[in-house]
Amino acid sequence: MANGFSADGLAKLSETLAGYADRGEVAGLVAMIHRRGELAQVDTAGWQDREARRPMRRDALFRMASMTKPLTAVAALQLVEQGRIGLSDPVDPWLPELADRKVMRDPLGAPEDVVPASRPITLEDLLTYRFGLGWGRSSLAPQLFSLTADPVASALSIPGVEPLDPDAWMRRLGELPLIAQPGELWRYHTASDVLGVLIGRITGQPFETVLAERVFEPLGMVDTGFVVPESERERLTVLYSRDGEVLDHPAVTAWAQPPLFASGGAGLVSTVDDYARFARMILRRGELDGTRVLTADTVDAMTRDRLTPAQHADPPFNPPLGQTMWEAQGFGYGVQVRTRQEGTGPGVGTVSWPGGFGTFWVADPRHDLVALLFVQAANIIVAGDWQISLGEDFLTLTYRALRD
Repeated sequence: MANGFSADGLAKLSETLAGYADRGEVAGLVAMIHRRGELAQVDTAGWQDREARRPMRRDALFRMASMTKPLTAVAALQLVEQGRIGLSDPVDPWLPELADRKVMRDPLGAPEDVVPASRPITLEDLLTYRFGLGWGRSSLAPQLFSLTADPVASALSIPGVEPLDPDAWMRRLGELPLIAQPGELWRYHTASDVLGVLIGRITGQPFETVLAERVFEPLGMVDTGFVVPESERERLTVLYSRDGEVLDHPAVTAWAQPPLFASGGAGLVSTVDDYARFARMILRRGELDGTRVLTADTVDAMTRDRLTPAQHADPPFNPPLGQTMWEAQGFGYGVQVRTRQEGTGPGVGTVSWPGGFGTFWVADPRHDLVALLFVQAANIIVAGDWQISLGEDFLTLTYRALRD
């Protein structure tokens, strides 16, 4: 047994994963498991480019989409540790566009029917996605979705999107009322883009530079960034829709140029090996290979459920999406946290957050395990849920293979 895994169990996992590619349910995939600080298993299957019959490779570059969000949260928490901003501090000094907010009486009602905000928006409101704006149920949903930044907006062909730099984007966001009082409702995505702007303004550096210097380089994440240089383009996977339509191709990729607005919510490209280093840092409470990125106390705070009972009971998205997403999960600072054990699988305290282009990871402190599964399919994961059984099979077989 290597690292407490059954060899037969890991072989069954490999066979099952390969089957999804062989049957054409996904174009290709890379999967990786670390246990007790050591690599336990790597699988590659299928195609990086199905049409050109280019096999998937371990160092393939995937578009991270929302797996960008936990990295953004770490960069913000570093500023807390440096004393540049406190969790309970209002963000008004750096984000005047969000000062003196008006709040809609009803999230589903008229944007003109507003009352004054009961208090300023704080950093913790942004880190927990409760600052009052975001994707999900509200009458402002179309306007907020149209603020999706490139290159994600281009890959998804989102209508009505304007190319905006961070300052112009913040001005546009500041024109909207909040849909709820700060701290009241959990809503998706937008807070991470705001955090990216905030980090840039506090540091006086572009957000992408801060991430590179303070997160990627210390962790040795050599293949992670907001742009794919031409010399590395051959490693970029083709991005497909669930129906197999090509949404973004390495030859004409929207990730070829530095973005006008580096999205803290969705903009990064990375590899399984790189993201595993980030996940292992979280598992080790802020440290990896002798390099400390956050203090242990900060990671403990980041990975603690912050949602109230009312927020656990409130589905953030319109039916049928995500109606039960908080039944066994909570939300900390930019990450999902398992709050209840469900059969064979991740233990209580497991940290995760997937990406809508088909990327997924968990860091499980109970089992001292990190597991990652990357495919290149948009909307194969929606509202945190896999739309095919691949994700469930990956986790179930990984945990069944454990022998201690």
